[in-house]
Amino acid sequence: MDDRIFAKPQDQIVDFAFNEDVVGVFPDMIRRSVPGYELVIPMGGLIAARHMGTSGTAFDLGCSLGASSLALLAQCESPSVRLIAVDNSAAMIEQARHNIDDARVSFRCADLLATDVSGAKVVMLNFVLQFLPPQARAQLLGTIAAAMDPSGLLILSEKVQDEDARQQRFYDATHLAWKRANGYSDLEVSQKRQALENVMRVDSPQTHEQRLHAAGFADVVQWFHCMNWVSFAASPTQVLHAAN
Repeated sequence: MDDRIFAKPQDQIVDFAFNEDVVGVFPDMIRRSVPGYELVIPMGGLIAARHMGTSGTAFDLGCSLGASSLALLAQCESPSVRLIAVDNSAAMIEQARHNIDDARVSFRCADLLATDVSGAKVVMLNFVLQFLPPQARAQLLGTIAAAMDPSGLLILSEKVQDEDARQQRFYDATHLAWKRANGYSDLEVSQKRQALENVMRVDSPQTHEQRLHAAGFADVVQWFHCMNWVSFAASPTQVLHAAN
């Protein structure tokens, strides 16, 4: 279904929420809004699956409709792999159940900050931190680093703000052109920006990397960067640079 949520003038712009209206148009919204999304998700799934091997448990935190889960499962044929998909939006979890028909997956509608990832071999956290209160981001990453398998892997993808103002202006202008080229009107762009102002606060790539190290991730690799979007692979131990 096409994303037309902000196509008509709204008397009052309310904070963006992952409700049933958004669930219905989410794939189209992401495709038209996030340059590189269609590379980040399958490539992140490939990296995660390579680390999983033939057994173990993976978590997809903030799974939304299950795209990251599907990407990992597509690369894992082993029946011994287990994946737990978690989201705090009941509407998202319900649709994810319909999207994923795989006995290796279980779903939870739960608070990510209260989710136990003990022993996880892989944790995927794609475009989630940006929607958490800034003070909760370090808390979540620290909990993941302490609880997951010491040789485990975290995939973290986020929208970012460049520390160089001139470069950020270029990114902003290019992103606006991207959205216009994908059929969004200036009204849609403006109203969505207002809806996101209070719920999505982004950090710089440097802040993300520093936070990962401070949280207990000894090995951090930024493997993707396209304008305002980045993705990291991180592990509590020095395993990534030693991987074959």
